[in-house]
Amino acid sequence: MSHTDGMSSRGVVHAAGGVISRQSKRGHFEVLLIHRPRRQDWTFPKGKLEAGETHEACALREVEEETALRCLLGRELATTSHRDGKGRLKIVRYWMMDPGEGVAEPRNEVDEVRWLSLEDAAQLLTYPRDRELLIAFSGQVASSR
Repeated sequence: MSHTDGMSSRGVVHAAGGVISRQSKRGHFEVLLIHRPRRQDWTFPKGKLEAGETHEACALREVEEETALRCLLGRELATTSHRDGKGRLKIVRYWMMDPGEGVAEPRNEVDEVRWLSLEDAAQLLTYPRDRELLIAFSGQVASSR
């Protein structure tokens, strides 16, 4: 697999991101979603790999760039794929993340961040692939209790 500027020579876009979670005061899990005004969508923070960057480093960098959180990497979750706006295959690897340092706030292409219960997140997410990722995350959380 190539790690050049988020793309391989076959026009595949490689990206990485995180499902950031915390426990609420009531003991329920919450996840952080971002809103991107340009796409009018609610999703998980993610972005394209830079030249020479690992998926793990990309996931942490993109999460910090979009949410201001310096997170701790957890277990890898599901990988998603879809066609981007230019018709290229985009493959995104995701990790579970704990908010390490900072307070979540919108940055860069993001205009809103929201901590939500798993149920509310499932309602708000724009893409079916993100709902599937949330289900995979829920399964990991349940199995680790």
